[in-house]
Amino acid sequence: MKPIDLGRAATAAARTERASATGWALAGLSLAMLLSSLGTSIANVALPTLAQAFAASFQAVQWIVLAYLLAITTLIVAAGRLGDIVGRRRLLLAGLALFTLASVLCGAAPALWLLLAARAAQGAGAAIMMALTMALVGETVAKERIGTAMGLLGTMSAIGTALGPSLGGILIAGSGWRAIFFVNEPLGVLTFLLAHRALPPDRPAPKAAPTRFDAVGMLLLALTLAAYALAMTLGRGHFGPLNMTLLLAAAVGAGLFVCAQARSEERAASPLLRLAMFRDPVLRAGLAMSLLVSTVMMATLVVGPFYLARALGLGAGLVGLVMSIGPLVAALAGVPAGRIVDRFGAARMTGAGLAAMAAGCATLAMMPARLGIPGYVAPLVVITAGYALFQAANNTAVMTDVRADQRGVISGLLNLARNLGLVTGAAAMGAVFAHAAGASDIAAAPPAAVAAGLHVTFMVAAALIVVALAVGLASRALRA
Repeated sequence: MKPIDLGRAATAAARTERASATGWALAGLSLAMLLSSLGTSIANVALPTLAQAFAASFQAVQWIVLAYLLAITTLIVAAGRLGDIVGRRRLLLAGLALFTLASVLCGAAPALWLLLAARAAQGAGAAIMMALTMALVGETVAKERIGTAMGLLGTMSAIGTALGPSLGGILIAGSGWRAIFFVNEPLGVLTFLLAHRALPPDRPAPKAAPTRFDAVGMLLLALTLAAYALAMTLGRGHFGPLNMTLLLAAAVGAGLFVCAQARSEERAASPLLRLAMFRDPVLRAGLAMSLLVSTVMMATLVVGPFYLARALGLGAGLVGLVMSIGPLVAALAGVPAGRIVDRFGAARMTGAGLAAMAAGCATLAMMPARLGIPGYVAPLVVITAGYALFQAANNTAVMTDVRADQRGVISGLLNLARNLGLVTGAAAMGAVFAHAAGASDIAAAPPAAVAAGLHVTFMVAAALIVVALAVGLASRALRA
């Protein structure tokens, strides 16, 4: 009996050790996701203070936010691919070090142009962190627990987004604007140490198949994405000649990028993106649905503040409180959503999440303004909870059976689809709202016009979610 008991004890100890290692690894990945999302949201609240500190216009200090977002958008796919080549653990540690150092440089910047350069570097570090956290889940978590891990990452992203404005306001009031960047130093060091200690070592690449990084493809994709993102953000939704020129440049760049990738594949080289992988219906559908859903989610951020202030007549403080409900619901729903995905399956829960979002958008489109805050919050909770379920399910569906040498680049593509959806939603849904309200200046529009604008915007949002549902069903039919 003793040998058997000793064997069982050894097996139990090994399981406990593996569970502990997985827990520490997830803690490091979760903090990396928190830091990258916190970097996006914490700077917004500081823009008025920074405009005064540097004696700059509001348009100039807006680039403090744009530089970070542009760096993430343009580099995230390249970061994922580079991780597949040089090692995801190694590159994540480099990204954490870059993010932490750039945060210190942001806090110490004596001039606006230096702050912008440091923010771009911080965004480059964040792009690495965002691309590789999801990719590393597949190497640290058992397959049957991937949904829960994806839900946890979604929770940390939502917490970072929700925490940014309030934490930033407290730090600025207590220690000045530089503190919003210096706070990343201890958090970044802690995350680096956790990742260094707990993440599994990179697997050596096969010696018979050395892989080169596609620098030309990276440059073409980065310029294309930068042109598109600038076209969507400059002019605040009013498309002028500059916006159209940038969109044309993005279209030309996309064509050149596809041709360059196809040519690399013909030469048996190593392109940034293998076009053949887009034959996978799960990947195609996952990226398309993520883009559509993120476009809809941006509508809640663009339209919500104007509706609450103009149609419901709420003060700034109450508007901020109501707007924080969405990120709070996403944070609370993330982990339970992941567990539901593990239990009932990713494909089924993707559809359930989209159905909930469509129902929430349709309800909000019909909700009369006389119902006040409850009439706005109830559908918003349904939309946000559905989004949390969709995100956990869609990310799990795409990442579960990915080849080990493609995890980084596909994780980067998922994050890119989300970012492009947010950028597109800010412009497109904002334009729909303004057109439906019939006002060039929404801030001065009458309450009835703002309410009408919200109803039309969320009718369009519901239609986009129905399209996403159709994409998902078509993908399942192709796999059957």
